[in-house]
Amino acid sequence: MAAPKPGSTDAYSMILEAIDVGTYRPGDRLVESELADRFGVSRTPVREALQRLETQSLLTRDGRSLIVASLDHNQTAELYVVRGELEGLAARLAARHATEEEVRVLREMVEADNKLVNDPSALSRSNRRFHKQIHLSSHNRYLVQQLDLLYRSMALMATTSLAAEGRGELAQAEHDKIVSMIEARDEDGADEALRSHISVAFVTRLKQEAARREDEG
Repeated sequence: MAAPKPGSTDAYSMILEAIDVGTYRPGDRLVESELADRFGVSRTPVREALQRLETQSLLTRDGRSLIVASLDHNQTAELYVVRGELEGLAARLAARHATEEEVRVLREMVEADNKLVNDPSALSRSNRRFHKQIHLSSHNRYLVQQLDLLYRSMALMATTSLAAEGRGELAQAEHDKIVSMIEARDEDGADEALRSHISVAFVTRLKQEAARREDEG
C-alpha cells in the first residue's frame, strides 16, 4: 500500500484529534467542505483522510453521509478486556524499565491531577496523558503502538467514566497506587493495580449506560 500523502496525513491527524478531544462526538456528521474550511486545507486531503478513518472503523456510513462511529455494548466490553491486558502489561514493564525521571513525572502527574477531581473534562485529558506516560515508560514500542490504536477506539465512547459522581477521587487514588507499585519496582503489583483500575472504570461505564437507557426509556 502506498504511504499517505503529507497533506492527507495532516488532515487525518487533525480530524482524529478533533474526535479524540470531543469536538466531534459519536453520531456527528462530518462534511468534507466544512472540515476543509475548519482546518485550512483543500478538500482532496480531507477526502483521503475520511476514507482512511472509515477504513479504520472510526467513521461509518449513514446513507451517503459519514458520521463518527459509536461502540455498542459488546464492542465496549471487548475493548475493556483488551485494554486491561495491554495496560496491565505496560504497568508491569514500566515497573521494570522506567527511569527514575519517568517515575518522578508519573508521581508529579498524580499530584497535579488531584486538583482536577471536580472537573471531569480536564481530568479526562490529564488521565490520557497519565496513561500515555505509563505506556511510554514500558519502553516497548510495539506495545505503545497497540495502545495508541486502542485509545483511538476509546474516543468513540460518548462519555467519560470520570464524569460519574465520586469517580474522580477514586480514580486518583487508583493512580496513586499504580505509581506506588512502579516506584517500588513491584511488577506484579503494578500489573494488578492497573488491571483493577481498568475494571472499576468499566463497571462505572456500565452503570452510566444503564442509567442512560433508563432515562431514555
